[in-house]
Amino acid sequence: MNRNGRVRVVVVDAGGANLGSVCYALERHRVEPQVIADAAGLEGAERVILPGVGAAPEAMRRLRAQGLVEPLRALQVPLLGICLGMQLLYERSEEGGVECLGLLPGTVRRLESAPGIRIPHMGWNTLQRMRSSSLLDGVPEGASAYFVHGYAAPVTADTVAASDHGGLFAAVVQQGRRCGAQFHPERSATTGARILRNFLEMDF
Repeated sequence: MNRNGRVRVVVVDAGGANLGSVCYALERHRVEPQVIADAAGLEGAERVILPGVGAAPEAMRRLRAQGLVEPLRALQVPLLGICLGMQLLYERSEEGGVECLGLLPGTVRRLESAPGIRIPHMGWNTLQRMRSSSLLDGVPEGASAYFVHGYAAPVTADTVAASDHGGLFAAVVQQGRRCGAQFHPERSATTGARILRNFLEMDF
């Protein structure tokens, strides 16, 4: 914990434009997040958040250049990937055919367009609960979250909640200490705020 007796939260700077809004959302939970850009910044962290927007190949190149790929793979504290950050938790992404962190099994694939379905998926969409997880404590059935993405992870045993945009995709995931939200919790009103709070307070 930090000097105020609160959980020490670090936010990884992987080049995402949503970095500031994620930090502001954490501050509303009386957390003083520390933005880090190298492996040394992970030392002593009790929660790690990996936000991201943009393309998977560029984000992975940045993480490699910062020496963060192996330390993130070896992380022993709870990790939350947000938007692109969640996609980076998987083995691979079709976006550029890039190898990702490999913390969760599966390949991130481009969303399929269809009549009435626009890509990228942008806007509010409902969450469909798939299994039990403390990440969704206090989140009502059918709650909505704000999405901006053109690629998505498949629905697997790690999927806590799914959303539908031309087909189901993983919206919230958890495997032990490894968690993810495909949407932007920092832009998802009370739903996003509650999921962030749950991540900060969960007993992993």
